Amino acid sequence: MSYLALYRKYRSKTFDEIVGQKHITTSLINQIKNNEISHAYLFTGTRGTGKTSIAKIFARAINCLHPVNGSPCGKCDVCKSMTGGGNVDILEIDAASNNRVDEIRDLRERVKYPPVNCRYKVYIIDEVHMLTDSAFNALLKTLEEPPEYVVFILATTEVQKLPATILSRCMRFDFKLLTQEELEKHLQYVFKDSGISYEKEAVSMIARLGAGSVRDMLSIADMCVAYSNKNVTYASVEEAIGFTGRKVLYDITSQILAGDEGGVLSSINSIVTAGKNITQLQKDMIEYIRDVLVVKTCKDYNDILRLPSAELKDLVDLANKSTKEKLLEMLTRLSSLENEFRYTQNPRSLLEISLTSLCHFEMTELNELNTRLRVLESKIKG
Repeated sequence: MSYLALYRKYRSKTFDEIVGQKHITTSLINQIKNNEISHAYLFTGTRGTGKTSIAKIFARAINCLHPVNGSPCGKCDVCKSMTGGGNVDILEIDAASNNRVDEIRDLRERVKYPPVNCRYKVYIIDEVHMLTDSAFNALLKTLEEPPEYVVFILATTEVQKLPATILSRCMRFDFKLLTQEELEKHLQYVFKDSGISYEKEAVSMIARLGAGSVRDMLSIADMCVAYSNKNVTYASVEEAIGFTGRKVLYDITSQILAGDEGGVLSSINSIVTAGKNITQLQKDMIEYIRDVLVVKTCKDYNDILRLPSAELKDLVDLANKSTKEKLLEMLTRLSSLENEFRYTQNPRSLLEISLTSLCHFEMTELNELNTRLRVLESKIKG
């Protein structure tokens, strides 16, 4: 059998396996137990937070012959037919490629026919915001008064694009981004279950890169597992992702704080010579200086960052050498480069200008204050 990606292998099959989203799974389980199934649901939220997984579980659960605590049993004939993808009563539609009014009219005609094997006929429409205005209008009447055996589940990442007439006819559930702790706990389970050795700091970094999305996190983990040959260390994650080494970032930040323009230019040249991407360096610098700011402002920075002790020591050293104002200015200028990079043929020069100008941020600030003071003195004398 061919290799199965981690996010596919560990796709949840019951409500108990869903990571986070307790507010949603609890509501749906209660509806199933009380036999109070609505005719239309709207699942909205960022990618990789479980919208499609919960839609599929819910579709199986309301048709399962012997549900277990609101979840599909996975053993009855109906569950088996739906797991294999051969059930004609559970239909998944990708609105991105079936967004024309003709497709929705065809769906509206099929809704008239009762389910073949199941209790409910379920239509899961993914990326529903991609439908055209005419398609939305064609769907509207069916969505408002569908036959009692039909359930619609609409999923979208851009709920603001849906007409108010559609929103008002659905029971809406907003999916939240997962917390760092939830992602770490799930990734540790995946690694242990797959027989993959790991360092806790590596898990923390991968979870942080997932940015609240289980699918994004597992896709990154897949790449790191392949690179490290199933021995995921902090260093191997840095290398697999293509991050600029933290030691290099420490050196550049130290040089900026010391006002060493030549050192900054020399470090950038070494990074470019090594084949690193300038835009990636800018992103890595933002992430690194943000970590310094966390150390500077938060007492529980160790719990927030979860980095190796040697790296935390470097961050503490930089925090002691800097001020909050300087760090915020560095973050502001580096963040503004993202838009500027789009319109330049030479991003290296832009980055060099920004970083070298930061070397004398305090001096520039002092000059501005002196200028304001002279203006005030002249006004008073005048």
